[in-house]
Amino acid sequence: MARIDLDLAHAYRPNPQREEDYALLPLKMTFEDGGAYALLGPSGCGKTTMLNIISGLIEPSQGTVSFDGIDKTAATPQERNIAQVFQFPVIYDTMTVGENLAFPLRNRKMPSERIKERVGQIAEMLELSHQLDHRAAHLSADAKQKISLGRGLVRPDVSAILFDEPLTVIDPQLKWQLRRKLKQIHRELKLTLIYVTHDQVEALTFAEQIMVMSRGRVVQMGTPAELFERPAHTFVGHFIGSPGMNLLPAQGSADGLVVAGQNVAVPQGMSLPTGDLKLGIRPEYTRLAPVGQAGVMPAQVEKVQNIGACWLLTARIGEHTLRARLDLDQQPPVVGSAAGLALIGPHTCFYRHEELVP
Repeated sequence: MARIDLDLAHAYRPNPQREEDYALLPLKMTFEDGGAYALLGPSGCGKTTMLNIISGLIEPSQGTVSFDGIDKTAATPQERNIAQVFQFPVIYDTMTVGENLAFPLRNRKMPSERIKERVGQIAEMLELSHQLDHRAAHLSADAKQKISLGRGLVRPDVSAILFDEPLTVIDPQLKWQLRRKLKQIHRELKLTLIYVTHDQVEALTFAEQIMVMSRGRVVQMGTPAELFERPAHTFVGHFIGSPGMNLLPAQGSADGLVVAGQNVAVPQGMSLPTGDLKLGIRPEYTRLAPVGQAGVMPAQVEKVQNIGACWLLTARIGEHTLRARLDLDQQPPVVGSAAGLALIGPHTCFYRHEELVP
């Protein structure tokens, strides 16, 4: 495994002048040896470009890629010793499952006994042991992608293993199982894993550190808890969570706080930033409370849904929609009625120019 350092930018067009010209805006980041990382963001944000720069399939238009302090910017994927698993299965249909898993090891002249041991270990982890003698051509798309994952994981000597949305073709139930398997494999084998996805559940389940990307920029890197509790950017607040963070315009001053055009009493002892702001609070922390209490705003209830684990309340404050997740044992308000929602407290975040105010 290797520590990977990036100090680069990338544009697919020559002579980039504006931010819009870049696929990856200038960035500096480090992937530590043995870490489990996810690159998370919508399509077109630069995730796959970054992954392909790490692997050596793309050379950055500016800057460097280093492995353990050695410049590998111009090195090939083979020279970087990278394993990469793609969105669709990359296997040999004429080979058996066992032969597919063994192929990367045979190419490196590993002793036969060691190959057998390693193939058996990875096959057991991916629950492929009973299919080792089956020809790959006759297997389902799910099974073929499991073989592709196994081919990426089977080499013990790689610098890193890169995954480019590898569970896209997988059945939803199996997808959940494989996410847990990859986490288990990482714990047991201590591999450096970098996983590209647009699915927040995959990222939050698998990774120790998540890099949330938007328009060629890494807007926040942190643990799942950090991204949820203290989003550094309104994009992270909106993108992480289901539903995402409630965001309302606010203005702070020495006289108090105005939210969505209404004066709101601030809980005692709480200090607030001043100026034009956005107030952000997760639906999980948006609770019912009597109007008149500090930090509580009146809202018009528009919808109440039982979504199995909780009530999902949709309400409006002026022109702004917000949502609250309420416990099932709590009596929800009636649609069309007014309800008090506590919006200001220890879990409230404030943003200026879309970035978190410390």
